[in-house]
Formats: sequence, structure tokens, C-alpha cells
Amino acid sequence: MALRFIVAGFLAGQVLAVTLSTHTVSLQRKAAAKRSRSDTGSSKAVQASEYFGEIAIGSPSQKFLVVFDTGSGNLLIPAKQCTDNACSAHRRYDVDSSKSAVDIAFADAPDKAVEGDGDRDVVTINFGTGEVSGVFVKDRICVGRLCTTGDFVAAVEESDEPFTMVPFDGILGLSLPQMSEGPVFNVLDCMIRDKVLKRNIFSVFFGAVEGEDSEVSFGEWRESRMASGLFWVPVSTPSYWQVEMSDITIGNRLQNLCKRHCQVAVDTGTSLMAGPTEIVNEIITRLNVSTECENYETLPDVGFVVGEHILNLKPADYVDRGDDGCSVALMTMDVPPPKGPLFIFGDPFLRKYYTVYDRQNLKVGFALARHPGGPTMENQTSLIDLRESHRRVSVTEHGGSLRR
Repeated sequence: MALRFIVAGFLAGQVLAVTLSTHTVSLQRKAAAKRSRSDTGSSKAVQASEYFGEIAIGSPSQKFLVVFDTGSGNLLIPAKQCTDNACSAHRRYDVDSSKSAVDIAFADAPDKAVEGDGDRDVVTINFGTGEVSGVFVKDRICVGRLCTTGDFVAAVEESDEPFTMVPFDGILGLSLPQMSEGPVFNVLDCMIRDKVLKRNIFSVFFGAVEGEDSEVSFGEWRESRMASGLFWVPVSTPSYWQVEMSDITIGNRLQNLCKRHCQVAVDTGTSLMAGPTEIVNEIITRLNVSTECENYETLPDVGFVVGEHILNLKPADYVDRGDDGCSVALMTMDVPPPKGPLFIFGDPFLRKYYTVYDRQNLKVGFALARHPGGPTMENQTSLIDLRESHRRVSVTEHGGSLRR
């Protein structure tokens, strides 16, 4: 979809045509080997599935498969000069083949080309079990028909673990710019600067089962993907798409586990659900999930109170159930204030809830995701609005009634 209008140019008699567009990228879903990564120094264990789609870089365009990652801030693509196994196993960017490419010398001078002496920055990004080293390049970046010009990291070295076996070529960071190397390294902000988006937002839908569509939409959200109304929560600490969480519920009973409000980062680039050690261990104790799965069918919902709503997960969402038994799929991760105590909501949450990221107004939207055969707006019970008086009476504190 595109909305086209005419604006007067700065030069006399000049008329500029500006096209505001939306575009939806279809995502592939594949099982991935266990890996861990960090964009800010902390380790992240990542396993289960990866969702990734296609972008194009350069003139003429070179196509790559990338993870659209709200948990990192840069576009990272392997470069042709990288001969490591992790690079050669994937598509590599060739700067010499692009007429629009400029080798950039320094992150703090993002328009300055490398001079004759070849002096330039080399950045190293640690990924838990491995690392990437790269140089900076400016080029044309296209997500479907949405094109902008921005800087990115072209990897010249990649460790075998975890990158050799991943099914995608690189990562397109969609965090807020505080996590980017600089403003022009944030692809979303570059799109906004160049006025290519109909609205300064993007939205994410993850299929719940193999074969179901998954997608990321730029410039819009799609009501056809929602099984409930959308509600908005302001970003609390800009860097991640991070919001406040006031408490956790078990069976819609408040647990009083977030004494001074917890924080939640919605992370489309990871398969994990994680939180502070003390709180996660207490949740696991209170749930008392049988390792033999004996009580699986009677386990309660686990919910997260965000923006006066309870975002519930069913046992199928939060329990790893396999041949070796059952366990709670919540990992421990400790992030100190002011960013923490921090929970990470990855794929299990994102398959349950449709999310919208509003860059202009710095807020995140949540709705129950609509899946084939799943709940509809009329019969869903996972997303509870605490402002509705007829539902408040069913929500109780841990050990007593909740009075409002």
C-alpha cells in the first residue's frame, strides 16, 4: 500500500513527489542450533526456532536473509572479504559491486569515506559464545519497496560458534537508536528520516506452528492478525523496546513479585523467556511443575501485568514438555537498575501476542495474536483488561482478595 502526495520544493518551481508506504515481509521459520548472543555484553541463550526474511543492499541490489531483531540496534551482514567458515557458509556483501556504496572510516563521522591511508574503525561485537568484527559501510538498504540509505556493519571476521549453522545471513536491528553505533546505523530511523513510511511504526506476527505465516510489517499494523483489541504502553527506558510490568499472576492471582515494578524488553531476535533469578526461581517454586509432567493438564496460566492488562501464557507456552519430562521455560538473567530488574519476552510470548512498535510516540502495542483455530475476540480469555469492572472481581492477590 502506498499513499502519494505532492509537496513544494525548496527551490523555486521545484515540486517533489513523496511516497509514504507500507510493506510486509514474510518470514521463514526454521529450527536453529542452540546459541547465545549479546548486543550489550550480556549473554543470551537462544534455541528452538528462528524467524527471518529478505532484505536488499546496494545498487544493483544484493539480497540477504536477516533476523528482524528488536533486541539489537545495527544491521550486520558478512562481507566478501570475510573468509571464515561462518561467512563463507552464507551470502556475503560485495562493496565493490555496489555503485552506491561508500566505505566509512569512523562511527562518529558516519559520512566520512575512508581516505587513502586506509585508516578506519573496526568494531567487535560479542555474542556470548562467539564474536563478530566488522567495518562500516554506507549504502542503499531496501526492505521490499521501502528503501533508505544508512550505515551498517560489514563483518570481516565471524567465529564458527554460533554463526556457521544459523539459517540466516545477518541481523537487522530494530531497537531504539541508543543501541546502535550511531543515529544513521538505525535502519528504522533512517526510513523515518527519508519519509518512506506511511506511519512511523512496525509490527510483528509470529506463527504458532510450522507452516503458519509469520511476518513483520513496516508502516502499519494489521487487524487481521489480532484476536483482541490493541492497547498501548509507553517505553520506560529507551534502548530496548522496554516497558514497565507491575506484577506477575498465577491463575490470575497477583503474586507481589515486582516490589518496585519490573521491566520487560520485547525481543523479536531471541527464543528465550528470561527474568531475574530471584523472581524466576520463586515462580518455578510456586508453579511446582512435576518433572514427570504429572500435573501438566492442571497447571494454571502465568500472566504478566502490563499497562493494566494481564498478558497470560498457557502451560503450552511456558513449559518445555518432551521425552525427558517437563520444566518451566523461564531462564534466569540479572540486569541491574535502572534497566532492571528486566524480563526478556522472546518467541514464546511473541507467538501468543501481536506487538506493534511506535517510534514516533515511543510506545509498544499489545494484542492477542489471531491463529487458525485459536481464540477470537469474542471468546479469548488470555488477555484480561483490569479496567473492566466485571473482570476485576476474578483477580486476587496471592493469599487474599485484591481490592481496588
